[in-house]
Amino acid sequence: MQLKRRMVEREGTVNWMEPGVSSAYPPGATYLEDGRCYFSVWAPRAESLAVHILGPRERFVPLEKGRHGYFYGAVGKVEPGTLYFYLLDGERERPDPASRYQPEGVHGPSQVVDLKSFAWHDRCWSGPARESLVFYEIHVGTFTREGTFESIIPHLDELKELGITAIELMPVAQFPGSRNWGYDGVYPFAVQNSYGGPSGLQRLVDACHQKELAVFLDVVYNHLGPEGNYLADYAPYFTERYRTPWGPAINFDGPGSTEVRRYFIENALYWVRDFHLDGLRLDAVHAIMDMSAVHFLEELAEEVHREAERLGRRVYVVAESDLNNARLIRPRVVGGYGLDAQWCDDFHHALHVLLTGELLGYYQDFGEITHLARAFRKGYVYTGQYSEYRQRRHGGPTDLTRPHQFVVFSQNHDQVGNRAGGERLSSLTSFEELKLAASATILSPYIPLLFMGEEYGEEAPFLYFTSHTDPHLAEAVRKGRKEEFSAFAWQEVPDPQDERTFLQSRLNRDLRREGHHRVLYEFYRELLRLRREVPALQDPEWDNMEVICFPEELALAVYRWNNGARACLIYSFKDIPVLLSLPLEPERWQKLLDSAEERWLGNGSKVPPVLSSTGRVELALPPRACLLLEHLEEG
Repeated sequence: MQLKRRMVEREGTVNWMEPGVSSAYPPGATYLEDGRCYFSVWAPRAESLAVHILGPRERFVPLEKGRHGYFYGAVGKVEPGTLYFYLLDGERERPDPASRYQPEGVHGPSQVVDLKSFAWHDRCWSGPARESLVFYEIHVGTFTREGTFESIIPHLDELKELGITAIELMPVAQFPGSRNWGYDGVYPFAVQNSYGGPSGLQRLVDACHQKELAVFLDVVYNHLGPEGNYLADYAPYFTERYRTPWGPAINFDGPGSTEVRRYFIENALYWVRDFHLDGLRLDAVHAIMDMSAVHFLEELAEEVHREAERLGRRVYVVAESDLNNARLIRPRVVGGYGLDAQWCDDFHHALHVLLTGELLGYYQDFGEITHLARAFRKGYVYTGQYSEYRQRRHGGPTDLTRPHQFVVFSQNHDQVGNRAGGERLSSLTSFEELKLAASATILSPYIPLLFMGEEYGEEAPFLYFTSHTDPHLAEAVRKGRKEEFSAFAWQEVPDPQDERTFLQSRLNRDLRREGHHRVLYEFYRELLRLRREVPALQDPEWDNMEVICFPEELALAVYRWNNGARACLIYSFKDIPVLLSLPLEPERWQKLLDSAEERWLGNGSKVPPVLSSTGRVELALPPRACLLLEHLEEG
């Protein structure tokens, strides 16, 4: 809807205001063409505020003070590329809290950017259906040697051929230095300068859409990083009412929270509108504290979906949470928040412990084949049972949800990078176990996520790295990492500040063409083909699948059906051969996948290509193997 604006001219500035609202434009600097730029900033802690234009002719332009602590105004003779600070009360110069670009880093000036000047080529792109999503998680800085958005583009054809339908970028908001996971970002609207800035991200998204690849972005609305974080100088963005692992919580429900919520919701809409993103992954929403009648997450999802409808595109909101609370993804009409999907850590933990035997930290709550069976049946393993790790009951039911609302993985940046040594599964398990993990994840009824490099068994670790310029902060990070790993008894913790820690984490993508790495890559591609093409694996619902657990054999059978098509997945986690007496409907079944076959560098399989069942079959399964059987229609 077009905003009704009144225009006020004063001392060379032009101001637009919607009656009763703080500003008609989003926060930050909005280029208006013809050498004019509109500035809007929420700064109730300042009595006066001016824009300090650094060039080509240095000047200070005072902004109008409006309602609710906003300062605003359109300034002439400001072109894209202009550098500026805000001057608060004539004393303190600060970057724009809604800066679109920080070319000189978190302490430097902000830069005016004309985001509308980019020539998009994705007019016909409407986004993928949710059930077709297959995520590929990328850290921009380590995916290639160059560590830029631009350098990802040559690899898109390969990802498409693999079977990926969406790349998910780890956070790209401006952080200190050039080495970081992205969760220390302090300018939510500013695209990381070392990655290629806003224009680089636009080019990447446009290239992905031309190849029918969606792009999701990991955004952080539960905290901001410590270095370069000047938001508190402007307004009550933070509150001491709650504490998070990063310090004071973001103020989503206290005095001033209306504008804080607007700031972050505008950020979400910014990514969708100006960068054509197809979805957002919300980091650790369990650390978003909000006691409002309408939770911030509910409001955010509603606004994003409304914008998507206006644009005629599909846009998804996906949460990361460790609460096992399905309210996040239940429809709003039944009291849910209406998000589209959430990450499911329980699936990972149950699978990881069966493969590795690790029982330290949160892994102590897992380790039985029944745990993975529960994860296959309902997403969560813990739906109200007692957790030894948490020393309390944990989780709730997944009623009124659907399988394609859960994102599962055998590896991701957290589960790899939050190990002291950053070890991937390729360093912790055998080749047979890598294939088993991939089969369980990709052929599950859920949305699979691959972590960059896992498809060929990348050997480089993914370590935690930073490049803080404050030596005291750098030392605090080192100490914090060591304390974090105390529950896991991991002693050697690489220095996050050492550039070698970052360099060790870069991928060696040439491995995918060599030996067992090439075979694993082809195995992943076959799994993703089967996921797309086997009829019984389509349109998963809770009531068109059944899971049978074999505790003694340490095996699972997952039965899937859809519109008359039937399939059976068998997973064996035993490290010795087992004989499995498997209930199987009468008639014939064909083998579509067998991870023990020699083509997949297995030791050979005793399961024939076609099985005849009279209601039960005896299967001789090798150690750590996966089978996919499909029912053959007679005639």
